[in-house]
Amino acid sequence: MTATTRRGGPPAAVLILAATLTVAASGCSDGDARGGEAVTAAKPPGAQAEPNGGAGKAAGNEAGKAETKAGGAGKTVTDVYANDRPGMLSPEVAKFPSRVYVPNSESGTVSVIDPKTYKVIREFPVGRRPQHVVPSWDLKTLWVNNNDGNTLTPIDPVSGRPGKPIPVEDPYNLYFTPDGTSALVMAERLNRLDFRDPRTFKLRGSMDMPCRGINHADFTVDGSIFLASCEFSGHLVAVDWVARKVRKVVHLPAHHDGAAHSMPQDVKLSPDGRTFYVADMAMGGIWLVDAEKFRVDRFVRTGAGAHGLYVSRDSRSLYVSNRGAGSVSVVSFAKRRPVDIWRIPGGGSPDMGGVSADGRQLWLAGRYNGEVYVFDTGDGRVVRKIKVGAGPHGLAVYPQPGLHSLGHTGVFR
Repeated sequence: MTATTRRGGPPAAVLILAATLTVAASGCSDGDARGGEAVTAAKPPGAQAEPNGGAGKAAGNEAGKAETKAGGAGKTVTDVYANDRPGMLSPEVAKFPSRVYVPNSESGTVSVIDPKTYKVIREFPVGRRPQHVVPSWDLKTLWVNNNDGNTLTPIDPVSGRPGKPIPVEDPYNLYFTPDGTSALVMAERLNRLDFRDPRTFKLRGSMDMPCRGINHADFTVDGSIFLASCEFSGHLVAVDWVARKVRKVVHLPAHHDGAAHSMPQDVKLSPDGRTFYVADMAMGGIWLVDAEKFRVDRFVRTGAGAHGLYVSRDSRSLYVSNRGAGSVSVVSFAKRRPVDIWRIPGGGSPDMGGVSADGRQLWLAGRYNGEVYVFDTGDGRVVRKIKVGAGPHGLAVYPQPGLHSLGHTGVFR
């Protein structure tokens, strides 16, 4: 499933991270910061503009210091998730109560869970078919994507209560440009990426996609390219969001490993910025795509219905939810393959979600079971199953560490 993105003209300046970050030409594995190599927090394009008041600036400076280690032979490795470590909450969110917001697509409601008690403390109606709960770029608001209702419902993270919906056409999913100047709405059924004002959501422009079912995405390490998945045609599209041009269409192999076609879902950049990991629901695994050349490197099997991708708080592992298999695969960024699998006792349908602020739990919606699963990331046990509404989908664990949100259920930098 997908959503589309657009923006209203290029920002005043787009800063290329390569000017400040050096990625080692060799000897570095994805996300592996060992062996004396330095790890540096990535800085997004336009970060100096601070359009939302520079929230979390102090925390960002400290994060950069904390993640830089003396390196041998001048080696430096980028860690785009260096600001997402446990305890690195921006001052903007530090006093928000910890909650889990679950959009129930079939019920048209949002369930609010207290993660300390595992109890649903509130449930309220929103628009038709809510798909994801998305933190805003400035971290101040949560947006419920009411796909069939053609609205976005704001949630105040302080009170946990909804506000007045804003009309937005086909908001399957929602992202924000790294500098915070534009919201990118994934208009899945319209095969369109819409550029909107990130606060008012007034339409600034649209791009028709050369594929069907745009839905999930992530940005390159310098923030200049938005790599999006197209679920229904089995493609990836590399979008230059400043120029508003499609730079490349990546055709995922069909009839691979016994599957009739590809069905790409979530997209996540490796910590060192070199590789995009793309979940493929039809193939039952993940594609590794070169983040510079946008070329498919390999396919790695994880489990039936591979869907959501989440990075551990130490940047060493990628959690892959296998919706059809009722499991989560733990992929090592250093080894580029699964090293563990967590199974749901009695089966289930783990879909979208997020990692707790301290990194100790992974929360996932059980799409076809009307429940939420809480995994202990230390041993992979399911510590709780929590009943919610029908069709729970893209839940958001909030707040989380990070200086700003790039969208979806919480892609923080």
